[in-house]
Amino acid sequence: MNNLPTGAAMVAGVVGQPIRQSLSPFLHTAWLRDMGLNGVYAPFAPVDDHAFERLVLSCRTNGIKGLNVTAPFKELALKLADSYSDLAHTSGSANLLTFDDDGRVHADSTDGHGLIQAFKLQAPDCDLTAGGVTIMGAGGASRAVVAALLARGCKDIRIVNRTLARAEELVFAFKDGVTAYELGDVDRAFAGSVAVINAASGGPLPLFDALDRSATIMDMTYRPLKTNWLQAAENSGLTTVDGLMMLIEQARPSFEAFYGVLPDATFDVRGLALAYLGEA
Repeated sequence: MNNLPTGAAMVAGVVGQPIRQSLSPFLHTAWLRDMGLNGVYAPFAPVDDHAFERLVLSCRTNGIKGLNVTAPFKELALKLADSYSDLAHTSGSANLLTFDDDGRVHADSTDGHGLIQAFKLQAPDCDLTAGGVTIMGAGGASRAVVAALLARGCKDIRIVNRTLARAEELVFAFKDGVTAYELGDVDRAFAGSVAVINAASGGPLPLFDALDRSATIMDMTYRPLKTNWLQAAENSGLTTVDGLMMLIEQARPSFEAFYGVLPDATFDVRGLALAYLGEA
C-alpha cells in the first residue's frame, strides 16, 4: 500500500479538457496502491486537438503504456490509432489508447462494457435485451453505448434528443435496431422500455409515467452521485443505476490494458470513491 513508484514505473493516464473533475486518477491510483504495483496514472489536459495529437505522438516513443480518453478527444483518438477494436470502430470513437513497444497505437472502447456491467451489478433483474432501451442524448457517449448494446443483442434502441437530426445521425450510423425521437415525443419512446439511460447534460426532467414499474433508470453522471434523474426515478419506485458504477467498471479493463492485471475484485474501490466524493 505504501510502495512509491520508481524510475521503472509503468505510466498511464487520462486525457480530456477539462480534466480536473475526473475521478479516474483516484480509481487507478487506489488500485495501484492496493496491489503494490510500480505504476503511475496521471491526468493530461491538452488545450486543443493539435495539442492532443502531439501528446499521442510523444506517447509512441516515451514508454507510456496507454491513455484513457474523455471529451472532447474520443473521436480524434480513434482517427490517430494504427489499429482498433471492432467496438471502437462501430462506436466511431475510443476511450482507450494503448502503445506497443514499436510505437503503434491501438484504440478500444470500454464505455459500453462499463454500462452493461453496472446494470449487472446494480440492476441484475433488468434484461437489456427484453424490450426497448431508451437513451437520452445523441453524443459520443451515446454512440459507444449503442454499439455495445447492439453487440450484446439488443434489437430496440430509442435515441431521444432535443435536435431530431442529431438523433437520426445515430440511426444512419447503426441502421437496424435504432430509432430516433424528438424530446417532445419522449412518452412514446419510453413506452415498453426496460431501461432509460441519461447520457445528456441539462434539459428538462422527464416524467416516468409512461414506464412500467419494472423499468430501470440510469444516469451516466456521477457528480452528484444521486442526480435529479435518479432521485425522481426512486420517487417513482424505479430501480436505478448510477454513473459511478459505470465509471469503475469501464476503468477495470483499462487498468488491465495498462498494467497487465485486473484490479482485485474484493477491493472496495467504490467505497473509497464515495468517501472521496463526500457521498459515503
